Amino acid sequence: MASHLVLSNGAKMPVLGLGTWKSPPGKVTEAVKVAIDLGYRHIDCAYVYQNENEVGVAIQEKIKEQVVKREDLFIVSKLWSTFHEKNLVRDACKKTLESLKLDYLDLYLIHWPISFKPGNEFFPLDGKGNVITSDTTTFVDTWEALEELVDEGLVKAIGVSNFNHLQIERILNKPGLKHKPVVNQIEVHPYLTQEKLIQYCQSKGIVVTAYSPLGSPDRPWAKPEDPSLLEDPRIKAIADKYRKSTAQVLLRFPIQRNLVVIPKSVSPERIAENFQVFDFELSSEDMTTLLSYNRNWRVCALVSCATNSEYPFKEEF
Repeated sequence: MASHLVLSNGAKMPVLGLGTWKSPPGKVTEAVKVAIDLGYRHIDCAYVYQNENEVGVAIQEKIKEQVVKREDLFIVSKLWSTFHEKNLVRDACKKTLESLKLDYLDLYLIHWPISFKPGNEFFPLDGKGNVITSDTTTFVDTWEALEELVDEGLVKAIGVSNFNHLQIERILNKPGLKHKPVVNQIEVHPYLTQEKLIQYCQSKGIVVTAYSPLGSPDRPWAKPEDPSLLEDPRIKAIADKYRKSTAQVLLRFPIQRNLVVIPKSVSPERIAENFQVFDFELSSEDMTTLLSYNRNWRVCALVSCATNSEYPFKEEF
């Protein structure tokens, strides 16, 4: 099983990366250092995670120790929704680069298709608790500003996250498109298998990155009655058969679907365990079984934006 997928711009993207959503600033530097020492070369970041500075400290240290060179690493970040106005995009990207202490990103994604009111708050709310969105810009305008970042050399490739197929289509059909989206990063796991959206993306040469592959058990809004992938006895039974952990099966599953996967952890043992997924292969029967567990259950539904016209999850895919 290849450890990389080739993007439409020719770049090689490692199929396993370290996720950093919810990694506390005090722990994420150590987590990234451990990951790089273990062989991780892909780190998934975002401005809104508020820990890019600490991620950057780890990357710099490992480059200084000559464990890796910058060109060995594949670093991803994401443009937050309050910076969708064309004139805000470059500064937002520069701020991320400054925090990460890098000259360029390998991949820069539009984090969500919904544009928020610009300002200092990540989630500007009205009196009713709904997010205040911006009606002066669309993600198609934002895309043009991202294309300029590629031309300027600040980012090597651009893509999207949490976009449905109709939204991707609008970018692909944009008159004068200069750079195609190379990736769509979406939530994927056995309870949300995303077959139609993945098939669509792959048919367009767009690589899919699977986030929350373990069901994001540490999400702040978890409820006791929510389903748990890591505690699903059916998945544990499959794992036992291969003498692997449930987490390892949940990571092998997307890799065998030709997806990139980005499990988050700050525990050195788990970071190591999550990397041990290249020495076994799930049978096609087990793959089919895991796909059959789909129940369209989302960790990240961004319900505070459900009334917005660009809310991506109203469509079937």
